[in-house]
Amino acid sequence: MAGGLPHPVLLSTFLNMDEVVINGQVIEFKHVFFSWLCMAILFVLAYIVRRRLTLVPGQMQNVFEAVVDTIETFVCTTMGEAGRKFVPLLAGIFIYIFAMNLMGLVPGLDAPTANLNTTVCMALFVLVIYNAVGLMKWKAHYIYHFTGPSKYLIPLMFPLEVVSHLSRPVSLSLRLFGNIRGEEIVMILFFVMAPILGTIPIYALFLLGKTMQAFVFFMLTMTYIKGALEAPEH
Repeated sequence: MAGGLPHPVLLSTFLNMDEVVINGQVIEFKHVFFSWLCMAILFVLAYIVRRRLTLVPGQMQNVFEAVVDTIETFVCTTMGEAGRKFVPLLAGIFIYIFAMNLMGLVPGLDAPTANLNTTVCMALFVLVIYNAVGLMKWKAHYIYHFTGPSKYLIPLMFPLEVVSHLSRPVSLSLRLFGNIRGEEIVMILFFVMAPILGTIPIYALFLLGKTMQAFVFFMLTMTYIKGALEAPEH
């Protein structure tokens, strides 16, 4: 069941991987299974592209080069040359989330990002990584990102900034989860009411939506890293 609605038999259901029992407790495992499947697919594709790198690229190499080059151009335009070293991280985040989103459009598969556990993990990773970048860049002076421009405002600004930073993973995770889960539920409803006419026309719309959600997550991650690299006010 997904949100109380019926869905076609999934690969995880066929392989009996929807749930696992740990210490006698039943734990939902479907989103983990499809996350691992997504990673496996991406690793295989990356290996194939790496083995077939040529000066005259093939179709698959062209696709990956276009995606990475577009992301690199966008990041460097927004962050400057300082952002170039973060291109692999940001490109990886975009491709991984985009691939997980797309799995919801494939019969027999499910989007791991339609589960809150997946999006929370991704959002917490972003929280840790951009603060780590700030600490490595500014060392102890990174604390000034939380204190505001005046020392007299520290008692007010510090708790506000802490709450603001902690709210970022909440916003990231709920936005991605809510949109992808909502699309999955709508698709199930259309599939039940009109199996062909109801689902095929909205595939293009959902493809656009899933792409935009991956881009928003990527863009916000880039913005947080950019902010961490900026000189703190003190």
